[in-house]
Amino acid sequence: MTWDMVLDLLLAIIGGAVRVGTPFLFVSLGECLTEKSGRINLGLEGVLVFSAMAGFAGAYATGSPWLGVLLAGVSGAALALLHGLLCSLPRVSDIATGIALMLLGAGLAFYLGKALIQPQAPQIPAIGLGAWSSSPAVQSALSVNALFPIGVALAGLLSWGFANTRFGLVVRMAGDSSDAARALGHSVNRVRIAATTAGGFIAGLGGASLSLHYPGSWNEGLSSGQGLIAVALVIFARWHPWRCLGAALLFGGAGAIGPALQSVGISGGTYLFNAMPYALTLVILVATCSPQRAIRGAPMELGVSR
Repeated sequence: MTWDMVLDLLLAIIGGAVRVGTPFLFVSLGECLTEKSGRINLGLEGVLVFSAMAGFAGAYATGSPWLGVLLAGVSGAALALLHGLLCSLPRVSDIATGIALMLLGAGLAFYLGKALIQPQAPQIPAIGLGAWSSSPAVQSALSVNALFPIGVALAGLLSWGFANTRFGLVVRMAGDSSDAARALGHSVNRVRIAATTAGGFIAGLGGASLSLHYPGSWNEGLSSGQGLIAVALVIFARWHPWRCLGAALLFGGAGAIGPALQSVGISGGTYLFNAMPYALTLVILVATCSPQRAIRGAPMELGVSR
């Protein structure tokens, strides 16, 4: 392998990390917000698939990719709101409700999206950061999804908000001690419903990134388990928005290795490299979920049986 091939490979992995990691970023940020309030949403896979379908349908119907992005966010928020309302009922399990939500979201997406498999919708524009180079490989690798800078800004906003705003303090209080939140006059259920709904909206933007940028179409196998992987990603990031950004790029880079190797003419072991994100998920879960490390940074209410 020549030096030029190595450089092209590195650029392809970096560019792929951003492309593949953008949905991970939004879904993990949404789940981070949800879990900070003391609630877990295992239905993110259904939210991601349904919002991807809704975003594609909105862009196809209106001719505007940004209206599609908005509809994807609203669709994700609607499913998450349903989850939040159900989980606020007595003796309702977050885990069981999340699994039901996953099945509901995927089922609705598959049923309503049958007519959208063949059509093409307007795509989210890309930001060309490689215009300085005459190399097509560099230009392609540095063509960044326009949603990615929004995700980076959102990670910074959430990190700042958790530490410096009243709403962030109340969300963290509901996640760490519901009794303390109630003692100060806050409705824990309302806080968690609001955080879950907002988290669903953010996760819905990740669905729009899937169907309107990369891979940029709608089909029933679009998500490939990214919603479930994002839950593990939040644990790996220790419930910190900035770390969610790094973890999303790490997972995105793992998912981009196979296509990057193909781009420089190496096709052997493609299926093995395509399994990297799933293998990485298992490694991270084993490495980070020991009894000594599991509670580090976790909202304490996540360990309370409901």
